[in-house]
Parts: sequence; C-alpha cells; structure tokens
Amino acid sequence: MTLFSALTLFLVLAAMAALPSSSVALVVARSAVSGVPYGLAVSLGIVAGDLIFIALAVLGMTALAAELGAFFALIRYAAAAYLVWFGISLIRGQLRREQEQAVPEVPRAAWGGLPGSFVAGLLLTLGDVKAIFFYASLLPTFLDLAALSSGDIALLSALCVAAVGSVKVVYAFAAQRLAARASGFAHARKAKMLAGGFFVAAGGYLALKG
Repeated sequence: MTLFSALTLFLVLAAMAALPSSSVALVVARSAVSGVPYGLAVSLGIVAGDLIFIALAVLGMTALAAELGAFFALIRYAAAAYLVWFGISLIRGQLRREQEQAVPEVPRAAWGGLPGSFVAGLLLTLGDVKAIFFYASLLPTFLDLAALSSGDIALLSALCVAAVGSVKVVYAFAAQRLAARASGFAHARKAKMLAGGFFVAAGGYLALKG
C-alpha cells in the first residue's frame, strides 16, 4: 500500500463517516443524553462493524455475505428494534417530566449502559448489509486485495479505526458540549421528543427497507 493510496483511503473513509446518517444520530443522541462515554461506546461499536466488513471484503467473502442474507436481516431487525426502543424511551422520559414537578434523571443503566451502546453501534452497522458490497467495491479501487500482506491488512484496519473512529469521537464530544449549552433551552423537551420520534421513524425504516 502506497502512502498516496493510504492517505486517499483515509480521507474517503473519514468523509463517509462524517455524512449524516442514523449512526451519526445515535452517537450524538447517546452522548447528549447519557454522556460522552456512551457516545464513544457507540462509536466503538460502529468501528467494530466496519472492521468486520473490511475483513469480509479482504477475505473475498462478499458472495458468502450474500448467502447469509437471512442472518444479516435478523441483525437489521435487532438494530431497528433498538432504535425504536431508544426513541420511545426518549419520548416517555420527556412525558414523565411534564407530568411531575421534579423527576430524577433517568438512570444510565436504563439506556442499556456502555455495553448496550457498543452493541447498538455494532448492530446498526452490521444491519446495513449493503456496506459489505460497498467496501468490496471501494477497497479494490485503492488496493490489490489479492496482493495484500499482513502488514497492509493491519495498516488498512488502523486507517479504518483512525478515520471512522476520529469522526465519530468528534461528534460525541460536540454533542455533549451542545447539550450542556442547551441545558436551559426553553424548547429542550420538545427537541428531545422530536429526536425520539426520529429514532422511532429511523428504526421503522431500517426494519422495512430491503
């Protein structure tokens, strides 16, 4: 792998990770609601999913992934269910705050904790089986997959972690700062309920899409 191809691949992966998507929204929401560590856990799960896709592409298992369509469909449904549950939890939490004068903060364990955040990011990434074929078509543009050495594969994995992970980390910290500044925002409750509705809709779309 040449320096130019490595740099180009890094920039492409970072640009893809920065595009608005359900994974970005989940990182932002978890970080804003529960704290940066939870956004980072989602980010770690997303990176783990991308590494799995890269491994499939490098090992030439795209055809196998197609054969495992039913398995990936189950993963997609699990990710969709999590998004719907997360959205409903946001909405219900805000409704309770409207009905009670002082409601204690929702325990972080109720949101699935750090392991739940990691699994959510992983499932959301693996639920998009089309990403396998995307990596299978992207990587050959920059690399000769058949000629990759173990060092090249290690470098490729490191590029993925650095590119995708760094972008998601920026989103996590930015979301926490915005949440802190908006703590006194008059319409914060409505914004959170709207976010909850978005996740319910995103989960429904993920479950229904082919």
